[in-house]
Amino acid sequence: MPRRRLSPEERALWRTLTRTVTPLRRTRPPPEPVAAVPPPSETLADLLDTPRIKGRVPPLRPAPPAPPPTAPAPVPVLDGSWEKRIRGGRLAPDISIDLHGLTLAAAHLRLERLLDDAVRQGWRVLLVVTGRPRPAPAPGETRRRGAIRAEIGDWLARSVHARRIASVRQAHPRHGGDGALYVILRRGD
Repeated sequence: MPRRRLSPEERALWRTLTRTVTPLRRTRPPPEPVAAVPPPSETLADLLDTPRIKGRVPPLRPAPPAPPPTAPAPVPVLDGSWEKRIRGGRLAPDISIDLHGLTLAAAHLRLERLLDDAVRQGWRVLLVVTGRPRPAPAPGETRRRGAIRAEIGDWLARSVHARRIASVRQAHPRHGGDGALYVILRRGD
């Protein structure tokens, strides 16, 4: 459908109306024009001294990519016996903690205390129940779910005991499956 043009009376009425309206957002001032730098003057001798290239000129090659930053220390991998015990559900946690129903701050504090106790007691396998993550909120649900599960990896990485953590794995269905994690600590030094 083509747009109709305004008549002169309608345009005058529109201009009058727009002068009385204050915008919700301030408009940005137009950018100031940048003064153009005049190109350097080349002499005829300069033009004659430069060799001419016949044919197609290849485009400039992009600069090589910057070397990647140094990788963090490699994450230790558990040996085969640990993997078999986790997969088979034969791993017996030394202690478990349930973080359901806690605020993020309270859950973080409780996790830090658990790690402190585990290091002092010499526990190796901790079961941390976080709850199953939900990818999207259910219809009508206002609060976010799965926030603890989303944050726990960062909490463990920033922990005072991060160097003592050998691995973090999803728990076997017997211990909570998607809703729980095994935190496996290294032996005390």
